[in-house]
Amino acid sequence: MSAEPRINDRIRVPEVRLVGPSGEQVGIVPLAKALELAQEYDLDLVEVAATARPPVCKLMDYGKFKYESAMKAREARKNQAHTVIKEMKLRPKIDPHDYDTKKGHVVRFLKQGDKVKITIMFRGREQSRPELGFRLLQRLASDVEELGFIESNPKQDGRNMIMVLGPHKKKTEAMAEAREAQAARKAERQGTTAQDDEPAAEVAEVAAEAPAEAPSEA
Repeated sequence: MSAEPRINDRIRVPEVRLVGPSGEQVGIVPLAKALELAQEYDLDLVEVAATARPPVCKLMDYGKFKYESAMKAREARKNQAHTVIKEMKLRPKIDPHDYDTKKGHVVRFLKQGDKVKITIMFRGREQSRPELGFRLLQRLASDVEELGFIESNPKQDGRNMIMVLGPHKKKTEAMAEAREAQAARKAERQGTTAQDDEPAAEVAEVAAEAPAEAPSEA
C-alpha cells in the first residue's frame, strides 16, 4: 500500500474535520465545501488523519510540503551517525615500535567515535600463554583510557583473544568536532594566504608612488 496521503478528489468521504492553512481549526464541513475552500486558497486538501472519524484534512501546498519533507529526510540521513566497529590485530610478543603504531590506529578510531575490536593472535606454543595476551590487552586499554573504555572484557575465542573498546565520545560529537576542525584549518589557510599577499601589495603600491628616474645624458 502507498504511504502517500489522499488529496483533493481522491478523498471519498461525506465530510471532514478541516484544518486551515495556518493550523486553525475550521471544524467539520462537507467534503464539497472543503474542496471549494482549497480551490479558493489555491491549495490542496490533504488527508492527514485517515482513521479519525471524520477524517482530518488540512489545506496546504502539497508539492511544497513533499519537497520540504524530502529535504529534511536527506539532511537527517546526512547527519545520521553510524557507529563502526574497527578491528586491530596484534601478536602477544609484539615489538615496541609495532605496538606504538597499532596503538596510534586505535587512538584515531576512538577519536572518530568508532568502536575497536582488538584481537590477539596466538600461534604455536603461544597458545599455552594466554596471560601474555591478557596483559597486552590490559596495557592497551590503560594507554587509551582517556578516549575509550572496555566494552567487552578479554575472552578467549579459539586461537585468539578478543576485547572490544568503546569510545567515550559519541559518533555525532566526533563528526561535529571534525567539521569544526576542518573549518578552522580552512580559515587559517585563507588567513595565511591573505598575509602572504600583503607584502606584494605593499611593494606594488610603493613602486607606483615612486617618481620615475630622469633619463641619463649620453
